[in-house]
Amino acid sequence: MALERRVLTRGAARADIDEGLRAYMLRVYNYMTGGLAITGLVALVLMQTAVTWDGAGNPTGFTALGQAIYASPLQWVIMLAPLAFVMVISFGINKLSASTTQLLFWLFAAAMGASLSSVALVYTTTSIARVFFIAASVFGVMSLYGYTTKRDLTGVGQFMFMGLIGIVIASVVNMFLGSTQMQFIISIIGVIVFVGLTAYDTQNIKNMYLESDSAEVGTKKAVHGALRLYLDFINIFVMLLSLFGARR
Repeated sequence: MALERRVLTRGAARADIDEGLRAYMLRVYNYMTGGLAITGLVALVLMQTAVTWDGAGNPTGFTALGQAIYASPLQWVIMLAPLAFVMVISFGINKLSASTTQLLFWLFAAAMGASLSSVALVYTTTSIARVFFIAASVFGVMSLYGYTTKRDLTGVGQFMFMGLIGIVIASVVNMFLGSTQMQFIISIIGVIVFVGLTAYDTQNIKNMYLESDSAEVGTKKAVHGALRLYLDFINIFVMLLSLFGARR
């Protein structure tokens, strides 16, 4: 009888942990989805207010707002702002409050929308939508794999991180070279790297869950996890768009 009670107690505890883990991961994905929605909304609003379009849906020029955003030194602020938010959240997560972390994440998503809005000037709307759904499918499959696999993906994550460093260095070099062939190679490797990081990050975020976490700590973990997965998805999308997007 005592053994049976212990088994039942452990089973109930396991069920509580599983339920808590599911709720935690759902918060992570909800934050990520909310961030993507804000990014898309900001990009859409800027495309409608900062760019002029002809009847066929092709850009013909900039409004005064567009001139300020895309053709002035402000463009560098817009390009670098998302990186600044990422660094503040990542390095200050232990000192920031949960509410501040959430606010910074939403501001980051908005800044990313402004930064990515120029994508619509380069690629057709149809190809952007098509690549978005491809990226979402790839991301979903790999995130599900990372969540369900019993294999330890630490080694994969370390290898992919080294690949990420290589991509950053190669991208900086190619800014001066302007080689389309090198950009093609970078995009292919980039897709592989961020697909692998999606699985690793999902598993790592899952393993960070602790039933004993306070609401404050749990929220910060969920937001930081959402930031990691958001970056994985956006990079998969951008790399695939570079490979398969139809240019105007």
